[in-house]
Amino acid sequence: MQVMKADVLGFCFGVRRAVTMIETELEKNGPLCTLGAIVHNTHVVEGLTEKGGRLVRGLDDVLPNEGVAITAHGAGEEVYAEIRKRGFRLIDTTCPIVRRAQQTAANLVKDGFFVIVYGEAEHPEVKGILSWTAGHGVATQTPDVEIPDGTTGIAVIAQTTKNPQQFAQFAERATREFASRVPEIRIVNTTCPETGRRYQAGSELAKKVDVILVVGSRSSANTRKLADTCSATGVPTHHIESAAEIEEDWFTGCSRCGVTAGASTPDEVIEDVVRRLNEEKGE
Repeated sequence: MQVMKADVLGFCFGVRRAVTMIETELEKNGPLCTLGAIVHNTHVVEGLTEKGGRLVRGLDDVLPNEGVAITAHGAGEEVYAEIRKRGFRLIDTTCPIVRRAQQTAANLVKDGFFVIVYGEAEHPEVKGILSWTAGHGVATQTPDVEIPDGTTGIAVIAQTTKNPQQFAQFAERATREFASRVPEIRIVNTTCPETGRRYQAGSELAKKVDVILVVGSRSSANTRKLADTCSATGVPTHHIESAAEIEEDWFTGCSRCGVTAGASTPDEVIEDVVRRLNEEKGE
């Protein structure tokens, strides 16, 4: 069986930057805490924990000698203010693409818009973006939402990991929904081109193989969307977190197996999967 990797897969720039920043900080300045998982991948989190990066849920859990890292998903303005107030050493690993979405949301509110974020309301990135709207925004995956009385403008942006085509469809539906209710509607595409490239590469890979393995943590929104994108092509798709989850009967009658991975999946986990596939078939 031939094993083929997607042209674009694994760590994106933002994730690689965040992990490198944490590793460098640990080496130079010692212990630190991350406010939640630095990225949504269990292997990355476990690796950083072994090096001294302690995961905490809130600032009350931070010790006096520890730095505080904001994750690649970003955080709300109030989190920065509280870190400054307590005098903690700050390591801000917010992905630049997420930072752009936060700034876009804040600027839209300043311009008088009520912001609709196309995204998962409980996702840390979305919560962070919403906090920059100062209460003048909402997160949803359907355009059937309540907007404040007297709203004169609606702006639609996206969670950065959303599929660009799905965001375009949402924006079109939102425009139809609110066109007769507000004088102005503005659409700003804040999706990340890196995740979009992985979705496209996964779809292209599906045309060439009999089965696809999508590697990455199930807690990762972009990896789940990548698996959905591959599955939508009709090719049998299996979302796995590591090589240990591979089942031999997935490949019965298959001559080509594709491997892709989410933007938060480290290189070594991907290579371990490829190695295991080659071992399974005696190559």
